[in-house]
Amino acid sequence: QVQLVESGGGLVQAGGSLRLSCVASSRSRSFSNYAMGWFRQAPGKQREFVSAISWTGGTTYYRGSVKGRFTISRDNARNTVYLQMNSLKPEDTAVYYCAAGGKPVAGTAIHDYDYWGQGTQVTVSS
Repeated sequence: QVQLVESGGGLVQAGGSLRLSCVASSRSRSFSNYAMGWFRQAPGKQREFVSAISWTGGTTYYRGSVKGRFTISRDNARNTVYLQMNSLKPEDTAVYYCAAGGKPVAGTAIHDYDYWGQGTQVTVSS
């Protein structure tokens, strides 16, 4: 069982930046043995993949619309994964969810992840 707690969301103007954090706690398995992902869900829309990072942090993935603006990273010593979001756009507005998956390779699909956080709201005003 893994508990994930996101933070760092908020209201920002277009062009601004936010950094999301997700702290993981697990009694049965080390954080470094989980691939981590970020997903988002806007009102009335399906949850979609944003970014993912492998166990070691050596491999990362991004959806096309955030490439070059968002950066995912992890600190295994702090059991934390980050999502640095720059040049934010109104279409980035959504609830952002952190997810943990048991495979070493980071996936881009919802079913690749076993544990989910409660989400943090990101609102970008125009």
